[in-house]
Amino acid sequence: QERSQLKNKELAFQILRNKLYEIELEKQMSEVAGNRAAQIGSAARSEKIRTYNWKDSRCTDHRLGENFPLPQFLSGNLEPIVEKFIMKEQEAKLKEFAESG
Repeated sequence: QERSQLKNKELAFQILRNKLYEIELEKQMSEVAGNRAAQIGSAARSEKIRTYNWKDSRCTDHRLGENFPLPQFLSGNLEPIVEKFIMKEQEAKLKEFAESG
């Protein structure tokens, strides 16, 4: 501790800035970790991404909740699935942005 009130004030502001920075950094890190955990999921067996129904000739993407023709999917034509997934992700980001702003 210094005897000068000005130096004490500067030191107090520096300590306060550091604490606020650490709090904000921790908040951002927990948000990133939460987003990462949401993307990865629990990896449980019941958490399916896709199921293939050979009898009905369809592929179901459980993240999108939609069915796609199985021959199209197996031939490598993934554009419709990728486009819908990108749209869903963009909608989620827009919704998050609208709620935050």
